[in-house]
Amino acid sequence: MKIEYNTRPWHIHWMLLGLIVLCFTHCKKSEVKEEDRFDPSKPVTVSDFYPKEGGAGNNLVIYGENFGSDLSKIKVMIGGKPAVVVGVKNNSLYCLIPEKAYNGDIKVFVVDDANNEIANAAAKEVFAYTRKWLASTFLGKYYEVASAFEEKEGPFNDCGAFKGIQWLSFDPKNPKQLYFTAGTNSSRLIDFEKQYVSYFRTGLDDASVMTWKLDGNRDMIVSHNHASDTKYGNYIFSRESNFVQKQAIEVYSRGVRGTLIHPQNGELYYSRFRAGDVRRYDFTTKEDKPVFTNPYSGVAIYMVMHPTGDYAYLMEYDKHYIMRTDYDRVNKTFKIPYTICGAAGTSGYADGIGTNARLNNPVQGVFVKNPDYEATGGDQYDFYFCDKSNHAIRTLTPQGRVGTFAGRGNNGTIGYANGDLRTEARFNNPTALAYDETKKCFYVGDSGNWLIRKIAREE
Repeated sequence: MKIEYNTRPWHIHWMLLGLIVLCFTHCKKSEVKEEDRFDPSKPVTVSDFYPKEGGAGNNLVIYGENFGSDLSKIKVMIGGKPAVVVGVKNNSLYCLIPEKAYNGDIKVFVVDDANNEIANAAAKEVFAYTRKWLASTFLGKYYEVASAFEEKEGPFNDCGAFKGIQWLSFDPKNPKQLYFTAGTNSSRLIDFEKQYVSYFRTGLDDASVMTWKLDGNRDMIVSHNHASDTKYGNYIFSRESNFVQKQAIEVYSRGVRGTLIHPQNGELYYSRFRAGDVRRYDFTTKEDKPVFTNPYSGVAIYMVMHPTGDYAYLMEYDKHYIMRTDYDRVNKTFKIPYTICGAAGTSGYADGIGTNARLNNPVQGVFVKNPDYEATGGDQYDFYFCDKSNHAIRTLTPQGRVGTFAGRGNNGTIGYANGDLRTEARFNNPTALAYDETKKCFYVGDSGNWLIRKIAREE
């Protein structure tokens, strides 16, 4: 997957913008000179603008003549959308690119006290609008007052809110259906075809994670997070019963927080909280055996399989780092894991490479193919994951570099805001993440806001 950012060296341009803003601010505080006033006997012209390309929220300076200096008398339309005008000084004005200004034509209008147009001009060139990645609210109602919370089934525009979101998973045989587990709360089915959200009743008092068998039926597996050494930890929900009937995998498993199925060989791997280990279950032989012991016990270990089956990531939630375990195809099992990023036992927020990066409760993630890697060969996937207590969606490259994809907008951390992924978007304990290969967009289980958020390009 290719995420496009504008990486051109605009340093000089931004310095110029800063000077222009200072100039506009100074002009507001001082008396307007006669030569800076709009002259109705002269035409308004647009001679140039800078930069020539960008996206929503970017700065734009428009140059010309006879704009005047009264901010209330100037309007700008870009791509047919109204732009916010920050300042004006007769031969230049400063504005912000509006969202969805796709065709890029630039028009400047001077209006009178009654907001009637009295002069206008258009740029000869067209602004090259870049469609940005934006965060939005996809499903659920945001409740500013928690006690007003309502839980219910319903159409997309009236389905209440969702507490306890833990794990998102698309049905591999029906990608128009997206499930999420919700711990001790109500798990749900999101049906894109029917545009409806319904309860998915597991009968488990704490449904933690979900995965799918490799066989032809692609039955669902839901894990039960409990504190007993004499209870089963994983259940198979049959597709034939429309995932209503379940059968236990008859192995006692306490505190299962992570499961995965190997995409070629089909065996089940699962983690145990109290024991601090990962085990392997063979559906054919019914054999259950240990794979490796985790460096820590009494910790939640979430697991995500690489699409090739070559390795998996272990999200060490309580210890704030991620390990990698490589797959031994000869013996059909995973090897001893090693740290790929973050520092064990040290929480924090920092982008960086390997152990220089800092995480804070990493949870579910997804592998997304990056076409930029095709020419160089090797691993073709970036890993996107929820960094829950940093209230952000982070990225991890095959080389171990951690970056921030979305969240922490406006120099903040926790919150609820849509818009530009880095300057505006905010999340509240994002926990679950899914990627729609067809629509090329992400769905985020924003557990603290009780919502399903969406990250996608402008449509």
